[in-house]
Amino acid sequence: MEGLEETVDLLLVTVKATGLDDALGRIEATPSVVLPLLNGLEHVDTIRSRLDGRVLAGSIGKLEAYRDSPTEVVQTTPAPLITIFPEDGAAHLLSEAGLDVRVGESEQAVLWEKTVRLAPLAAATAITQKALGQLRTDSTWRSTLSAAVAEACAVAAADGVILDEGAQWEILDTMPASVTTSTARDAAAGRPTELDAILGAVVRAAKRLEVRAPTLDRLLAEAEDACRAQSH
Repeated sequence: MEGLEETVDLLLVTVKATGLDDALGRIEATPSVVLPLLNGLEHVDTIRSRLDGRVLAGSIGKLEAYRDSPTEVVQTTPAPLITIFPEDGAAHLLSEAGLDVRVGESEQAVLWEKTVRLAPLAAATAITQKALGQLRTDSTWRSTLSAAVAEACAVAAADGVILDEGAQWEILDTMPASVTTSTARDAAAGRPTELDAILGAVVRAAKRLEVRAPTLDRLLAEAEDACRAQSH
């Protein structure tokens, strides 16, 4: 579809952060409700500044899927979980379509719950080009990721969202060993990545909320260097 020219009841925005500006430029009609399912923390405000419809907060988690060829999509994890806030009828529509949907406690909670795990993992996989299983069993990287998740949880807490870092690690420990991130795949292919939208947003939040996050700062710098090196 080239663009949205007719009003719809529910518009799902599922592009990567790097394609958001172009996607929003192709929306000519005003949707009743907009549900973005992007990674990161800042895209909801961006969408609200561009669209007149009611914009919810949404997250799609516990999922790894990627396009292996123009006609093949590979999904390495079970069915994903979609979390939204507020409900506003969207959860019912998605549930009727057979999706696993829950309503989050708040807008910020929906955005932070996935980001505290994904931000460190996106950086680590981009830097090393290793899968989650290899990082989990490497004592140095496990320690680094543990510190980074703890720092991300501290930033989330300062933003009003209390998350248990132990519970976040339990999720990482039970995900398939083969899991990597789209940030790592895009970096390896020399494509623009979502690193700034994911980890960059957490680091900016830490500075705004005056939370020390030295591990996240270091991971961001190293991942930016790795992405630049692989783009040449």
